[in-house]
Amino acid sequence: MFEALSFPFIQNALIAGILVSLASGIIGSLIVVNRMVFLAGGIAHTAYGGIGVAVFLGIPIFLGASIFAIAAALIISVITLKHRERMDTFIGLMWAIGMALGVVLIDLTPGYNADFMSYLFGSILAVSQNDLYFMGGLLAVIVLILTFWYREVLAVSYDSEYANLRGINVRFFYTLILVLSALTVVVAIKVVGLILVIALLTIPVYIAEKMSNTLYMMMILSGIFSSIFTLAGLWFSYEYDIASGASIILISAVSLFVFLTFNRFR
Repeated sequence: MFEALSFPFIQNALIAGILVSLASGIIGSLIVVNRMVFLAGGIAHTAYGGIGVAVFLGIPIFLGASIFAIAAALIISVITLKHRERMDTFIGLMWAIGMALGVVLIDLTPGYNADFMSYLFGSILAVSQNDLYFMGGLLAVIVLILTFWYREVLAVSYDSEYANLRGINVRFFYTLILVLSALTVVVAIKVVGLILVIALLTIPVYIAEKMSNTLYMMMILSGIFSSIFTLAGLWFSYEYDIASGASIILISAVSLFVFLTFNRFR
């Protein structure tokens, strides 16, 4: 594995893995405590429509997927705040439409042979320098927002009614959490793909939740665990020549099983 570190694409993959893992650990914690796992899944699959648009128009994949994901997050924010009883229906509808639109547009793109597996299960070894800038910028934005508005985000996440009584703009912060979740989902797709992105956002968080008493500590531990699982998954993928995204999630799942077993007998 060490000799592989001399290759630029391996170096990019390692940096991308750490950046996305830290972002996923932080945002994954917010997704779990806000009970947004299903919402994040809907955003992830809706983003596939953005991938199709990007391929069809010849624009950067991250740009198309990000625009679609943010639009989905804004729509979901309005729906869940005003029509919570219809939430499952709308999210399922957006999920299906996003996937269908992406497939159709990719099929209509002249001369483009789509590697669907790279979108479904990730392509971390294909990360470019521009992708790293996007991932690093997103992580910096997440850290800055939570540094300045940690108390507001904490209040909205655990007790939105209390936060509203304290004069906190619940709608704004709820939408902000969804938008950050959408962008994190987009970068995580590059690492583990659409199918496995929810596992990356939840497995390390579940372990961290059992080991922490505050949201702040939960975010830190989630980021650390996610980084360890990602690096271990990349090593496993390199050694046995299998898909990197699937390897990362398998390592995460085995770690979760070991943790639960140990915790039970302890």
